[in-house]
Amino acid sequence: MPTDCPQRDERMGWLGDRATGCIGESFVFGNTLLYEKWLRDIEAMQDSAGCVPDVAPAHWTFDQHSGNVTWPAAYLCVADMLYNQRGDVRPIERHYASMKKWIEYIRDRQMKDGLVINDVYGDWCMPPESQELIHSQDPARKTDGRLLGTSFYYRLLNMMARFAAVSGHEADTAEYLDLAARVKDAYNKQFLNAETGQYANNTVTANIISLMQGLVPDSLEQKVFANVVEKTKGEFDSHVSTGLIGIQFLMRGLTQHGAGDLAYTIATNRTYPSWGYMIDKGATTIWELWNGDTADPAMNSGNHVMLLGDLLTWYYENLAGIKSDPAAPGFKHVVMAPYFPDGLDWVDAATESPYGPIASRWSRDGQGLSWKVEIPANSTASVRIPASSAGQVTEGGKPLSENPAVKSVTEADGFVTVEIGSGKYDFFAAE
Repeated sequence: MPTDCPQRDERMGWLGDRATGCIGESFVFGNTLLYEKWLRDIEAMQDSAGCVPDVAPAHWTFDQHSGNVTWPAAYLCVADMLYNQRGDVRPIERHYASMKKWIEYIRDRQMKDGLVINDVYGDWCMPPESQELIHSQDPARKTDGRLLGTSFYYRLLNMMARFAAVSGHEADTAEYLDLAARVKDAYNKQFLNAETGQYANNTVTANIISLMQGLVPDSLEQKVFANVVEKTKGEFDSHVSTGLIGIQFLMRGLTQHGAGDLAYTIATNRTYPSWGYMIDKGATTIWELWNGDTADPAMNSGNHVMLLGDLLTWYYENLAGIKSDPAAPGFKHVVMAPYFPDGLDWVDAATESPYGPIASRWSRDGQGLSWKVEIPANSTASVRIPASSAGQVTEGGKPLSENPAVKSVTEADGFVTVEIGSGKYDFFAAE
């Protein structure tokens, strides 16, 4: 089972760490059977009222049925990962009824005026104001638990609408979407300052999860994102300011909304708080606390996937450009659109999809971009190459027009997008 820190009496299946962590793992490991099995553990521990626990399986004699949303969300997120990354709809089909029961439990027992009112852990282990502290005592650094729980619930409602459509429960779709619309309206009335583009007390977590879970009105997305960038650069000197919740969306969110350079800075920082700081302090695995070398050792794991967040997924999807198309899950269609940050000269990545190996190996020098791509049998791909015109791009040393495997070529916004089938390709884009 996926487990928590191994060095103390907490080595159990805590769900919170895996809502995003399971996606990164899927690029590295063949984790399908592990997570299919774990979903059954979670279902087995759902209580009669429908409440999904924070821990499954659990050994401690404590009430893990807290009525929380952010930790149990992994139940749906793991099933979603198995569908998106492996093309496996069976976990959704098997667990649909118990997932629906949980969604209804939250609706009936944990909501008031369209908001989820119960949150247990907050943005767990965000960097505190003092490196001796375990948890921050500064209200300005903490994110409202109602915002966390409600934003996750909104995302899960949209996930359930998709699950209903792919598992033969289409009649439920409209109900999920209707409730999601009401939740979004209540959420923005409660937490959004439309004039400033700030959610709640303007933490990076509050703003980035609102963006990444689809809660921000289209007209305000740029303003909300500007607050994420300004807060990160100004108040936190281009460092992490998020805990377990915010870090699930930070790297991909920054890159998706146009600040990939800031994401790269965060990924390569060596000063506190950062992954590089952990490395320079001798860490060979991820700590539970950003300040794991200085905080009270009463709660300090040195082997804790929690703060990895979406970093691993960002490596594969955003730096290598290996991403499964949601419209053709399981890498039936691959979307290859890397971000090429200044200061990074090469990426060498590969993963084993259900159809076979997918590889993306690019490097840059003064002459241009060399990019070797491998697409497995029975899959297709869209490859987005930074070039102003197709004439700048070759494959195997020849113009794109001379390669019959290239199905189409389009030019837009400084990129040439090439549609290809399975095979090995060697693209070059001249400077």
